[in-house]
Amino acid sequence: MRDPAIIEAPSVLGLRPAGVQDLPTALFEAGLLDHPGAVRAGRVEPPAYDPRRDAETGILNPVAIARYSVRLADAVGDALEAGRFPVVLGGDCSILLGNLLALRRRGRHGLLFLDGHTDFYQPSAEPTGEAASMELALAAGRGPRLLTDLEGRGPLLRDEDVVAFGFRDAAESAEAGMQPLPPRLHAVDLDGVRAAGAGPAAREAVRRLTDGECAGYWVHLDVDVLDDAIMPAVDYRIPGGLTWSELETVLSTALADERALGLDVTIFNPRLDPGGSIAARLTTCLRRGLSARTDH
Repeated sequence: MRDPAIIEAPSVLGLRPAGVQDLPTALFEAGLLDHPGAVRAGRVEPPAYDPRRDAETGILNPVAIARYSVRLADAVGDALEAGRFPVVLGGDCSILLGNLLALRRRGRHGLLFLDGHTDFYQPSAEPTGEAASMELALAAGRGPRLLTDLEGRGPLLRDEDVVAFGFRDAAESAEAGMQPLPPRLHAVDLDGVRAAGAGPAAREAVRRLTDGECAGYWVHLDVDVLDDAIMPAVDYRIPGGLTWSELETVLSTALADERALGLDVTIFNPRLDPGGSIAARLTTCLRRGLSARTDH
């Protein structure tokens, strides 16, 4: 199994510069680079943040996000070509577009989307135009062409190649007017995960991502999929969520399969974790998940 290549992607273009740009440094200080075989594989610096909402697309920083996605895809592609497992540390959730573009250049792939929110907003329903609330919709081809058709390769994902897992924002997103998830996209909310159990639910998600024509899949982790009681260091809090043990089970199950091609980690805000204890626990969780790649 391929060793991790850790790429820093501290972009806040899809959110705001409130602290998530410090995620890579916090996890490095907590020991993520001590994971066996891990190497530091570069940093993709984002352009300057512009707080003005683009009039044409209704999104913050759309041109900058499109350009950044291409550069990030290059870095992820270099790691894949080197025979390594890219672990991309955000930043906000808009970095998902660059990660998926790297895979789209190589064919058809799937996505395990671990997030407390479904992030399927259209610009008209997103109050401030943050792409970090739209990245799944954009990746699936819903939204302005500037971001849904990167390099003319859009959509980055087919609906049926996505599993949205562990979300708990259905009432909130419906009230805000978010477009519904498409019927062919596999959706397993927090209640569904709990009903099946984290392990069986994760195994079923992997089965769905590997039974079809996909050449592999990416794993996206927004840390707000965790219970707000144990992960308060996020900018958009919502009650409930997975336990540490449940998340470790899901990550271990997903990353143990050789068809898992990469992982990103987003939205953790170290400025809301002044003592560093949450960063330390998150790093332990990630290292346990990554260890599953060599423990079988």
